[in-house]
Amino acid sequence: MGYLIIVALIQAYSFNLIGVYLAGNVDSYFAVLARVVLALLVFLPLTRWRQVEPRFMRSMLLIGALQYGITYVCLYLSFRVLTVPEVLLFTILTPLHVTLIEDALNRRFNAWALLAALVAVAGAAVIRFDSISGEFFMGFLLLQLANFTYAAGQVMYRHLVARHPSDLPHYRRFGYFYLGALIVVLPAFLLFGNSQHLPATDTQWLVLLFLGLVPTALGLYWWNKGACLVPGATLAVMNNLHVPVGLLLNLLIWNQDEPLGRLFVGGAIIVASVWMSRLGVQRPATPQAMSR
Repeated sequence: MGYLIIVALIQAYSFNLIGVYLAGNVDSYFAVLARVVLALLVFLPLTRWRQVEPRFMRSMLLIGALQYGITYVCLYLSFRVLTVPEVLLFTILTPLHVTLIEDALNRRFNAWALLAALVAVAGAAVIRFDSISGEFFMGFLLLQLANFTYAAGQVMYRHLVARHPSDLPHYRRFGYFYLGALIVVLPAFLLFGNSQHLPATDTQWLVLLFLGLVPTALGLYWWNKGACLVPGATLAVMNNLHVPVGLLLNLLIWNQDEPLGRLFVGGAIIVASVWMSRLGVQRPATPQAMSR
């Protein structure tokens, strides 16, 4: 669990760095590309190209494309229309997506998860009830796509490592993850990026350097490794640890003018939606357990 705690704290700080120093100032596609290139440079020298099954390699490429490529493109785009507290709150729904994906893999239908998704949308509306717009809901939907692909990557990695055990340490087989991410973010930058909005200050370059080496390289590796070492329920809880920490940092340091009343009420509704999604997976107590 130590890996997950460290990464959650790093994520909480990183979300604020993105919102304060990069969003609206640096091209989103370039920021995502720069981060994955830096992480790839860290892991390429460590990667084993032999003794790794081709099926494992292909699966890791897909996981990287989902968990970083699509996730972070959507995340950075959402910062164009959402505040940092809103982005943090809307990422609370990642465990809901984990539940939906697990149910799909097990061919189950969870009506509670569907209802929870509707409640979460209501919570988002409360936060911005005075200025709801198409752009706001587009940001919300972008984050839900990011939550879904991030959750899918975690679930797939856990299953993949279990199906393909190896004597090699995790970091020897993790470089393929960043290659998969690069397959998504490089074409995205070439097609949609704006080279006129590259980092213009030393601070912006330093923030990108930090984000590439720490949250992207070490953070994603530690998170996925940690995900293999804890039960699924613990992983779901840890997905949300960065939210209160990130909100606290943002409200105390960078954003004291945020409307706390609506933020609290809407956030409480979203938290309730996550609890509702768990109802569908709770097992009824056995007669023996009820008699104790």
